[in-house]
Parts: sequence; structure tokens; C-alpha cells
Amino acid sequence: MNAPSINYIAVVLATLSSMVIGSIWYTPKVFGNYWMKAAGVTPSGNAKDAVRPIVITVIVSFVTAWVLAGAVSISFEFYGGSFLVNALLTGLILWAGFTAARFITHDAFDGRPTGLTVLNVAHELVTIMVMALIIGVWPA
Repeated sequence: MNAPSINYIAVVLATLSSMVIGSIWYTPKVFGNYWMKAAGVTPSGNAKDAVRPIVITVIVSFVTAWVLAGAVSISFEFYGGSFLVNALLTGLILWAGFTAARFITHDAFDGRPTGLTVLNVAHELVTIMVMALIIGVWPA
């Protein structure tokens, strides 16, 4: 069995795309004010406090993009057809089965507001689908 074929340039671009999407999605003028209120987040105003979450986000986003690229490669090898279509369908299926399902479960037990869950799950859908699009247009 061969390892999945992965284009690491696409993985890095997909990682960066998640940072761009998050910085737009959670800006106060888009959904940031609602998110802060619903999640009970109060910004400290100190830029240093953002460094750790940003570093974690970059690492986690890279892992997500890398796993998605590997899953797309496996899907393409198994099903054939269009690499881009495989990427988008794989992203959607993995988002629904892992990301959305886990968010919904944890948020239900945490008693988080439904609107917050919808906001975060929608953010993850957009993030994963943009990652899948990038990976899909640049196969290994």
C-alpha cells in the first residue's frame, strides 16, 4: 500500500486560508461581536494574549489541511473521477461526520447557545470547503 499523494504547497495554502477566513469571520463587523457575547469572551486588549491561540490555530489548521489532503488522495484513488469533486465531497463528508457532529455534541453538553453552535459550525464548513477547494485544484 502506498502513502497518499499530498501537495504540501496546497496544504500550506489551505492552512493560510483558514487564518484568513477566521480573521474575517470573527472580526467584530462580521460575527465577532455576537461570538464574543455568546461565548462570554472579553478581549484583554493586549496583543500578546492572541499569540498562543494563533500559534495553536496555525498548527491545528495545518494538521486539518494535511489530513484532508490525505483523505482526498485516498478518495480519488478509490473512486476516481474528478480530483476537485472528490476533494469537495470528502471535505463535506468529513466536516459533517467529525467537525459538525462533535461541535454539536459538545456544545449541547456544555449548554452553549444554539446560535453560537451554528456560527462556529458554519465557520468550520466554510473553512473546510475552502481548504478542499484549494487542495482540489492543486493535486499532488
